[in-house]
Amino acid sequence: MTLFSGQRRDVRNPSAVRALVAGSVGNFVEWYEFGVYGCFATVIAARFFTPEGGSEAEALVKTYASFALAFFFRPVGAALFGRLGDRIGRRPVLILVITLMTAATTLIGALPTYATAGALAPWLLTLLRALQGLSAGGEFGGAVAVMTEFAPPGRRGLFGSWQSFTVALGLLGGAGVAALLGSVLTERQLGDWGWRMPFLLTLPLGLAALWLRLRLEETPAFRREVFRGEAGTVLPPAGPSVREVASTVALGAARVMGWAAAGYTFLVVLPSYLQSTLDATFQQALIATVLANLGFAVTIVPAGLLSDRVGRRAVMLTGALLVAVLSLPLFNLLQASGTSDVTKGVAVFAAGAVVGLMAGPGPAMLSELFPTNVRCTGLGLAYALSNAVFSGCAGLIITETVKRTGNAGIPGYYAAVTCAVSALALAKGPGRKAG
Repeated sequence: MTLFSGQRRDVRNPSAVRALVAGSVGNFVEWYEFGVYGCFATVIAARFFTPEGGSEAEALVKTYASFALAFFFRPVGAALFGRLGDRIGRRPVLILVITLMTAATTLIGALPTYATAGALAPWLLTLLRALQGLSAGGEFGGAVAVMTEFAPPGRRGLFGSWQSFTVALGLLGGAGVAALLGSVLTERQLGDWGWRMPFLLTLPLGLAALWLRLRLEETPAFRREVFRGEAGTVLPPAGPSVREVASTVALGAARVMGWAAAGYTFLVVLPSYLQSTLDATFQQALIATVLANLGFAVTIVPAGLLSDRVGRRAVMLTGALLVAVLSLPLFNLLQASGTSDVTKGVAVFAAGAVVGLMAGPGPAMLSELFPTNVRCTGLGLAYALSNAVFSGCAGLIITETVKRTGNAGIPGYYAAVTCAVSALALAKGPGRKAG
């Protein structure tokens, strides 16, 4: 009889449900903050990156540069915390990263602005963004490993999709709080102190996530690795070579490239793009963002469930091809003066829904590429590297390119090209059967 022979692993297993909730809630906190930061990018630019005489466009570019910097710390966090997760367990790493994320985000809400602290203000903001990037890099690998390793047979796509679903909920939460504040506060109140409130709200959210993770058990898959190791040690047995892991990380990063780029283009960068390029009001931009994130949220879990039946790559490939084909028509529609607000709303909702086809099966697809003893590191690095380049830089690349070229369709080209590359990576290379 093995160590785990008596454990029942179905959807009603309390341990599996607890793992799903504990993994999801940390993702919610992380992406709530990124949603808030994206929605308040123009306000943050004015408060932290606009010294006397600086232009609004220059300040926005600097704000997105800080945004990008946090993403470039993600691979560092993925390597650091992923390695810890593969050696000492998923649970302690998830506890550590939610603590770091909560502290950094809460402190952003208490930072002095440029008017108070001068040039120190943007540096302090950038430092906290770097800490967020480190913790976020460890969050994805640990959370997805926990969700998929607790998943019942044939349900990894469904369980893994909750990581992406709580991303959508976090972005919606951030956009919703921003929209609420934008409707009840004056523009001056919002700029003076209102922008701080969503960041400070992270403290109770993070404490709730920490409490849930303290009650979490270690995953059965990791415990089996320890059990098979040498007596008295927590080191898992030898895994694939560094070269094999690196090759698989590159494949995984290419497969989620389109998800990363299109997701941030449609779900996070859209508010400031609509304001700075298409002269939309703050409220109009936020409504569009909420609609896009609603579309994203609606398709994620069904896409994950479908991938358990027909395979991860089939569902993700459909999403990547649809984005590649429809991105340019979408942005042409948004720019057209004769397009009604209802039509534009339906269009951005549909754009988010298509991205959900990639995001639903994505976590399980990455998890299945790596064996247990390098899973946290491998899937975390694949996701973090892709996001560092194609999500973190999305706002910076789009804003700067639009400013230099005057071409308002740049976001459409960006999403289309990256999704075309992902489609090629999904169509080729090794994969595993669903379930």
